[in-house]
Amino acid sequence: MHKLQFLLLAGLCIATSQAKAGLFNDDEARSDIRQLEMRLEKLEKTNLKLEEANKQQTGSLLDLLTQIESLNQELRKLRGQSEELEHNLQDAKNRQKDFYVDLDTRMRRFETAETAAESASAQKTADKVVIDKVAVENSSYEVIYAYYKAANYKKVLESSKEFLGKFPESVRVPNVHYLMGDAYFSLDDFKKSIASYQIIVSKYETSANVPEAWLNIAACQQQLKEAGTAKKTLKMIIAKFPDSKAAVKAKKRLVSIK
Repeated sequence: MHKLQFLLLAGLCIATSQAKAGLFNDDEARSDIRQLEMRLEKLEKTNLKLEEANKQQTGSLLDLLTQIESLNQELRKLRGQSEELEHNLQDAKNRQKDFYVDLDTRMRRFETAETAAESASAQKTADKVVIDKVAVENSSYEVIYAYYKAANYKKVLESSKEFLGKFPESVRVPNVHYLMGDAYFSLDDFKKSIASYQIIVSKYETSANVPEAWLNIAACQQQLKEAGTAKKTLKMIIAKFPDSKAAVKAKKRLVSIK
């Protein structure tokens, strides 16, 4: 009886020990599985971050490529415009050169004509001189205007002063002063620009350039930060030349002056 009890007790101990060993092995397996799951979850998160970073880099790269292509297109456009401007400038220089050659030829012809006219009668000589003088005057004005169209404002001023010295009574004098005013304005010499326009409005009141000359005076006053004076000038244009194009422009400028 005691022996049987001993055997039963021993068997129970062995079974308990095996059960504990089995439980211990299951816990280790679960722990390993949990660690693997955690590593897998970590790897998945890392992978998602890498994918997101890759998407952002790809998007940034595409934006950069788009910007580069846009800049290249703008560069090609600017190059095209530059080439066109250079071509136009060269054409203008060629035309101007041809004009000066023709002008020089005509000037020589006029000088020759003046010399030949001295041997003619007094009346014929006088008539010839008058005709030649008008031709030279017209040609001189064409030179001024050619410089003006070519935006060579320093030459405009030089040739204009020479013209005024030779032909002070010419009907083109108001136009010459107007071109001088524009030239000084383009060279940012607003005080001298005003002085040129003032000659027109004070000495040549019947000139068609008077309303526009006043309008340009107002523009110079604005550039000189004389807003109050500019407003008075614009109001005067509207009152004195109500039907002129200058008056329409003056109304628009008044609105913009603060």
